[in-house]
Amino acid sequence: MKRRFKSYKVIILIAISFSCVFLLAGCGFKDIDKRVFVTGIGVDPSEKEEGGYKVTLKLSLPVASIKSSTGPNYEYLVHEGETLAEAIRILETHTDKILEFGHAKIIVINEDLLHDNVKDFMDYFIRRSDIQLIAWVAAAKSSAESILRIEPAAESAVSSTLVNFFGSSGADSPFITSTFLYEFRRDMLSDGVDAVLPLVEASEDKKELIVNKSLVVKEESKPFELSSEQSKYYNTIINGMSGFSYKAEKGDLTIVINMERTDVHFKVMMDDGKPTSIKMKVKMVGIIGQSNKNLSLTKLNEYDQIAAETVEKKIKDFLTKVQEENFDPIGFGLRYRTMVLYNKNTVSEWEKVYPNLPIDVSVKVELKGTGAIE
Repeated sequence: MKRRFKSYKVIILIAISFSCVFLLAGCGFKDIDKRVFVTGIGVDPSEKEEGGYKVTLKLSLPVASIKSSTGPNYEYLVHEGETLAEAIRILETHTDKILEFGHAKIIVINEDLLHDNVKDFMDYFIRRSDIQLIAWVAAAKSSAESILRIEPAAESAVSSTLVNFFGSSGADSPFITSTFLYEFRRDMLSDGVDAVLPLVEASEDKKELIVNKSLVVKEESKPFELSSEQSKYYNTIINGMSGFSYKAEKGDLTIVINMERTDVHFKVMMDDGKPTSIKMKVKMVGIIGQSNKNLSLTKLNEYDQIAAETVEKKIKDFLTKVQEENFDPIGFGLRYRTMVLYNKNTVSEWEKVYPNLPIDVSVKVELKGTGAIE
């Protein structure tokens, strides 16, 4: 009887399950041919409404065959509105397909919008569940729309030149800063560190993209532009990037060093609970890539010292410059906050002493050789 009762129970449960299926509504799925993929978003100041935004969407159009395609195939939608949400809602009426933002890999922002109210309009991208937090964010030197519209001749139908600049999938250069959407938002909201964005420029003929500078962004402050050289040292300190070269000189000897590995450690020195200085230690390993004279392996220690003195001066000059501008892209203030018991005056006390803190940089260089020749 017990077995028969269990069998009846199973049959009843199966019948109830099938009955529920017929009561379910459709999922509202739309076929792929009813969607169009947004690969890039550009944001510029509105030319018609004060305080508004001009939004540019870069749409990737499907191709019948990659082999038969002669180049990229894009469409651009542009509209201005008081808010980003308003502008994009109107753009949804400019196409007969659903705008799919799940593949938007790059967000380009006009540098004029990075002076103030950054948190306000960036809040829109964070709140949208269909925009990935791992989308790259970049600043545009001229306008975000013009940057998005540039289609270099080498760009293929299935790739984006602008996206390939960032991360490790494409260009790998110490001059290029890569910033995810979540990183930009986090650094903008954090006390003790300032966000850094890559700065994208167009070539004179408007046919190529150039990314070798950066912008340090702080709320309610004019962004501070880092030169190519300064961007290189920023990336070295933050990411320990390798592959960069620099020139070292002493007397009539000039050598170019190619770095293969970099380790950076820094500490905020304290005395009686108050910051007194910043100490940074840098260790680099590399080889000599070029020289104006014949070199000898027996003098590697001498070349190590020449290289160390040059790098030490350049890094200290970079750190001192951003300190004078009252920016902290490295996050010294963030490190300080981890070293003290937090109270309501912690941030204000750091902001008061940071501009005048001595910075001590110590660099050690180990050269493995003089290249293929001596």
